[in-house]
Amino acid sequence: MLPYLGLGIFGLVLCLLAAKFLFQVPFLGSLWVLSLGSLLYLLVALGMGLLISSTVKAQFVASLIVVVAAFIPALMLSGFLFELHNLPAAVRLLSYLFPARYYVALLQTVLLVGDVWSVILPNLAVLAGMAILLLALTRLGFKKQLD
Repeated sequence: MLPYLGLGIFGLVLCLLAAKFLFQVPFLGSLWVLSLGSLLYLLVALGMGLLISSTVKAQFVASLIVVVAAFIPALMLSGFLFELHNLPAAVRLLSYLFPARYYVALLQTVLLVGDVWSVILPNLAVLAGMAILLLALTRLGFKKQLD
């Protein structure tokens, strides 16, 4: 898990540098809040990947599950592509299941507005809860066995 966490952090640094210097996106919040939120989101993503890979035997099936159940809905329902307030109420309620929604709100707040704790703390709490839940389920899913 540590190499993938390192790759995620490396990708985050590259994206932040591109946002700041290539696209002139302002950075009004604190770096430690962004780092904590990004670390929690990476742990959620890694936990989800570990949970899927520990329950499914075939790599191809695991890839399809990730794309269909996580990637596409997260992209469409995170608030990154479409404003969530414009979505129908049922779809908006469904978006609360995906961690990307909380991470995008955290990114928008920290980068564009600054440290607004009434937005940051609930999003960090949900991401932390999701990370703990997914990593605990993954731990329960692993079986010690020799093949």
